[in-house]
Amino acid sequence: MAELESTVINTNVKQKDPNTALVIAVTTRAIFNLEEEHKLYLEKGKEEYTRHQQANQDKPLPPGTAFAFIQAVQYVNKKILESNPEERDLFDILVLSNNSPESGVRIINSAKHYGLEISKFCFVSDEDSTQYLKSHGVKLFLSADRTDVCNALRRGVSAALVFQQEVQAPSTPLRVVFDGDAVLFSDETDQIFQEQGLEGAVQYEQAMEAVPIGEGPLKAFAMHLGKMRKKFGQERSPIRTYLVTARSGRDMGIRAIKTLREWGLPIDEAFFMDGAPKGPILAQIQPHIFFDDGLHNIQGAQNVGVPSAWVPSCC
Repeated sequence: MAELESTVINTNVKQKDPNTALVIAVTTRAIFNLEEEHKLYLEKGKEEYTRHQQANQDKPLPPGTAFAFIQAVQYVNKKILESNPEERDLFDILVLSNNSPESGVRIINSAKHYGLEISKFCFVSDEDSTQYLKSHGVKLFLSADRTDVCNALRRGVSAALVFQQEVQAPSTPLRVVFDGDAVLFSDETDQIFQEQGLEGAVQYEQAMEAVPIGEGPLKAFAMHLGKMRKKFGQERSPIRTYLVTARSGRDMGIRAIKTLREWGLPIDEAFFMDGAPKGPILAQIQPHIFFDDGLHNIQGAQNVGVPSAWVPSCC
């Protein structure tokens, strides 16, 4: 039986312990802009795509949507190691690709060109590459393919779909924005809203105020991020986390805040938008990545140049 996964270890990067590291897997189309190459693959086939990549293997690919996020993650690692050179709770980045190792040389060269500290490049020939995520200890998976994201979510891995867009690299520290319902939290209140309207959802939240909201698909990743965040005091932390939710602070904010407190999840700033557009506040925060389950919110974020990742609730 042919080997389905070929892993290239980047010997120029110190390898992390997957048992303690926060492992993030990104696909090549999430971290680099491969839209032209992907179009060539769809129109001309794998062989033509491979020839193109080999012919251009020394030409760096332009940055993709998740590029600035990965750079900011490296900055966090640098700050952690400055504080404690023996620290093992670090970010670990691996690139997951459906390229063959031969056509993947351009991916590796591009990462080297930009100084990205990618520890492993995994070239997978199987259609469902997400089956390898848990064996690598992945805590967050970012992909430009919806099927990949849905497969990862079904496997219990925090995952989101990135859309290719022009991104201005924000400055450090690492800034991550989470939506609430169906992202950090479960979609239980969203379902009540769909069935009973706003009044029913408010009544449900008030009745359940003392009960923590269920876990959402990105809760596990947020908790790992929060664990790293706690290594620093608030003023000098290289990580800042935000909650930007459509909930009303007056009627539905208390349960959300109590849930975060119960989880022990530190959030630097929380914005209860009461249904207002999220774009303006995101433009102020300038996050490296924004996670939301609403495509209208993703579009609003893209309109103000914010790198966005959709967490589909309808896989």
